[in-house]
Amino acid sequence: MREYLLTLLITAAVTYLLTGPVRKFAIVAGAMPEIRARDVHREPTPRLGGIAMFFGLCAGLLVADHLENLNEVFAKSNEPRALLSGAALIWLIGVLDDKFEIDALIKLGGQMIAAGVMVVQGLTILWLPVPGVGLVAVTQWQGTLLTVALVVITINAVNFVDGLDGLAAGMVCIATAAFFMYAYRIWYGYGIEAAAPATLFAAILMGMCLGFLPHNMHPARIFMGDSGSMLIGLVLAGSAISVTGQIDPDRLNLFSGSERSTVHQMVPAYIPLLLPLSIIAIPAADLVLAIVRRTWRGQSPFAADRGHLHHRLLEIGHSHSRAVLIMYFWSALIGFGVLAYSVNSASMWIVLGVVFLSAIGLVMLLLPRFTPHAPRWAQQFVPPRYRRYEEPSPDAAEDATVAESAGEAPVLVESAPVAAVPGVNGATALGHRPRFTGRHKDESYR
Repeated sequence: MREYLLTLLITAAVTYLLTGPVRKFAIVAGAMPEIRARDVHREPTPRLGGIAMFFGLCAGLLVADHLENLNEVFAKSNEPRALLSGAALIWLIGVLDDKFEIDALIKLGGQMIAAGVMVVQGLTILWLPVPGVGLVAVTQWQGTLLTVALVVITINAVNFVDGLDGLAAGMVCIATAAFFMYAYRIWYGYGIEAAAPATLFAAILMGMCLGFLPHNMHPARIFMGDSGSMLIGLVLAGSAISVTGQIDPDRLNLFSGSERSTVHQMVPAYIPLLLPLSIIAIPAADLVLAIVRRTWRGQSPFAADRGHLHHRLLEIGHSHSRAVLIMYFWSALIGFGVLAYSVNSASMWIVLGVVFLSAIGLVMLLLPRFTPHAPRWAQQFVPPRYRRYEEPSPDAAEDATVAESAGEAPVLVESAPVAAVPGVNGATALGHRPRFTGRHKDESYR
């Protein structure tokens, strides 16, 4: 565990330290596109954050290659080199897209080629765990098609969800943390060395996201761009592919006891098939809904719009930060829920806990629809958003005008808050706000 933690910290440190210089380079290079109709930020922000993340990936792999316990991953498996080759190709395509806006079909072709490069070097699906049957070997063509499909879907799912500051990096980091705990348990707990590469990839991916997040949280100073979103999507898919079908049920001592207990104990063998899907559950749902929505309107599936899940959270009244936290919550609930079920699938408390947390998530999701108002006697003890406001009467306004003309201090009357402008994210000061309220102009301040 110490070697994985060291690799994670070095990856995060390299990514964090390089993001600042990369931001300056992106500004000089002109990688600051104009604000589009679907964007929620107000000022042009540099992209190319994926450059720092890629060098963080390289640093993590380099450090792991020189650690005693992790060096065996590179000696016994070609998967780290396959992942680095595919990541370099998809990163280069993303950098060109951040600068020159490559066509969507060209990017799709590049994604398939990057997946093919990993397949050629050995990072591919060899077996599939099928419930009730066990491990089923797939042919070379079947494994290639499944691998390419999983890589392309994961890359585009992460790319689609990258619409708010810190959203994609945070969601991928949370989901990868659940995957790391699962892969480490399989490798260390059961002694299955085939899970070691996936554990290493997950640790490095967490470091990439954690190192980039301080620069990308709202208000973001730099965006990861397609060079970053496609990169972390490919590494996430590579981690899932590395461990899928690599678990031998005989090594887990699952076939003991009654038939019912055996079914429950076989859950860890099926989790490699389920956990990757749960990791990208929210991004994949957003991807499917976007394709259906755009084709229903007669548009191209690659046409951009403002109908993503995070856009809808903003439309119903959530602030930028709260929308991101809600997406974090659901990502953690799905990922760690599946992880807990894999540890003890027979426990009803896990199911009840997931249901209870889901109810809390729904309440948080609909909170702007049910904003409570405090009673009059408690208004001075609650934040302004929960107070009852009354429109000033014409007589009160006239008295305030007369008092101001006579040189007296005007009587302040609370007025209704200004309604937020639709489409503006996080706007709280939309008009002129006096700096010193209720004071005379000739009063001196210290």
